[in-house]
Amino acid sequence: MKKDESGITDGETERIFYGWWVVAAAFLNLFFVVGIIFYGFPVFYASFVESLGFSRAQVTQGFLLGFLIIGLPFGLLAGAIIDRIGARWVIVTGAGFVGISLLLMARMTKLWQYEALCVLEVLGYVFAGPIANQVLVSRWFRTRRGRAMGVAYLGLGSGGAVAPLLVNHLIRTYGWRHALEIIALALMAVLLPVGIWITRSTPENSGLLPDGESRGACANRATGALTSSGVAEAVRTTNFWLILLGSTLAIGAIGSVIQHFILFLKDQGYSATVASRFSTGLLAASLAGRILVGYAVDHVRKKNAMAVFYFLMGASVLLLRAASQPAAAWTFALVFGFSMGADYMLVPLVTAESFGTASLGKLLALIIMGYSLGQWGLPWVVGRLFDTRHSYDLAWNITALAGMIGGLTIYAVRSTGKKSRPKAHPYPGEEKAV
Repeated sequence: MKKDESGITDGETERIFYGWWVVAAAFLNLFFVVGIIFYGFPVFYASFVESLGFSRAQVTQGFLLGFLIIGLPFGLLAGAIIDRIGARWVIVTGAGFVGISLLLMARMTKLWQYEALCVLEVLGYVFAGPIANQVLVSRWFRTRRGRAMGVAYLGLGSGGAVAPLLVNHLIRTYGWRHALEIIALALMAVLLPVGIWITRSTPENSGLLPDGESRGACANRATGALTSSGVAEAVRTTNFWLILLGSTLAIGAIGSVIQHFILFLKDQGYSATVASRFSTGLLAASLAGRILVGYAVDHVRKKNAMAVFYFLMGASVLLLRAASQPAAAWTFALVFGFSMGADYMLVPLVTAESFGTASLGKLLALIIMGYSLGQWGLPWVVGRLFDTRHSYDLAWNITALAGMIGGLTIYAVRSTGKKSRPKAHPYPGEEKAV
């Protein structure tokens, strides 16, 4: 029986489409690189403040500097490389960078060392995080893209849900330095083998088509498929800038809450353990949102779902005014967390729906690098406001407004009506863009 490069026989591909193994790989990538690192790392901030004397602005500015110095140019480079050679080795390289940066961070003593290692970690995040995995899943699925992206992004939510309690436990048991080492070694032990032996950049590399369809079925869809837009064409459209602005504002609001939530709750009188439980509850609620969104967006307008979730997320931040009451804190955690189900996973779906997938890597690189400025810039602003005013009140008002405006901006995205020429390309949505 004939085998493709992934080692899967024809009979095996009939039983299970190999794309779902790729989704499982993306699940693990997002679990560690985004879920554990992005959502778990803020638990270390209290240790950095107490042990190393960093301020709240300083603990959040490391990643902001990373994105400004290296994230923006290398994000664009990553998108171009992914479009040219595929996501597989980009992800493997990024996982290595993240692991090495955490191992070295366990030995840091100075602020400049922290900032330099944040830059290296950002480089790994850019290569192994949302850009590569969003393109990876989008290339393997078309008609079931929303469902597949939802399953992959359950990895992000699952990692985020376990990260606060896990990191808190590791810090309390082994100290923050050994906790960083344990996370680094676990990340590399899982992601490097998965990237090398499971991940495949495109279905064509394995002799397959998106969704596991036959070539005849794929060709029959050509008449109604969107023509893929090139980067130059896409950036001249209003839709591109609306997606960029809306996601920047909303994901900036997410970053502000995630980066400061535990510090804020400790100010409200909660212990580190209880604060970690609230954070875990928030991220567990996001799993329900991802499941719902993943199945719903294959049947509804993706940009409308994205807009509603973003607006609700922003409005829920206003509940933090009463967070000293456990009932209010839990209500916020559940509403905000559930609304986060639309956070990153809908960005590639709305982008692919508007511009196709031929240049998706480059387009997502532009959008993700743009919203990364919000993701890390707004938390830094929140930290500066707290250091100046010794209160989060104004910062949370700004965060809420950013989320709500982000939702309204996404709602303004217009549907595209451009169609491809019949039978011009056998792989709809994958046409060569110039």
